[in-house]
Amino acid sequence: MSAVLFPRRTTALTDSRTTDTRPTAFAPPRPLCLNCLPMKRALLVIDVQNEYFTGKLPVTYPANSLPNILRAMDEAKKAGVPVVVIQHAAPQPDSSVFRRGSREWELLPDIAQRPHDALIHKSLPGSFTGTDLESWLRSRGIDTAVISGYMTQMCCDTTSRQACHMGMNVEFLSDATGTLAFENEAGKVTAEELHRAILVTQQLRFAKVLPTGDWIKQL
Repeated sequence: MSAVLFPRRTTALTDSRTTDTRPTAFAPPRPLCLNCLPMKRALLVIDVQNEYFTGKLPVTYPANSLPNILRAMDEAKKAGVPVVVIQHAAPQPDSSVFRRGSREWELLPDIAQRPHDALIHKSLPGSFTGTDLESWLRSRGIDTAVISGYMTQMCCDTTSRQACHMGMNVEFLSDATGTLAFENEAGKVTAEELHRAILVTQQLRFAKVLPTGDWIKQL
């Protein structure tokens, strides 16, 4: 039976005699030796709930994100990689989305019915905020968080950044995360544009971005 759990960049020194002022990109953190010590991973399945399928926030891109999430879960279990399911609830009891106890709040049946090692309840975009996720991972010696679920730019992006700040390795599954188009006072963006921008940003500094198939080959 799965456990149910409820609710840290240094600046480089610059030689004043240096005349090269070309901008440099942020580089992803480099572990001491990826080939020397095997990673101990946990797959985080973030917010795969009815709200994103039959509710007010239907995910549209990429097209096969859900089958890839399910495939990642199945292959993780075969390889002995812990699977942590994360479920979001709005902090406002009268929220129009993710209202605790509503059908939209419930996990997608395909997720709920699959074996998982822990269920984490959260109420903010970061899966580590106000939850026992960090202690659960660290107590099991897990050093690599694998990001899947929804939405790419919100809870997936935030959780990846948090894990990186905590000193963990992060793998971000490019086709097992997803989002939808948005428009507000700041402008509008398509689902594909939004998803791609986050993947590029994640690869720039926070995570190793890769498709599910390539990730499975590493297990």
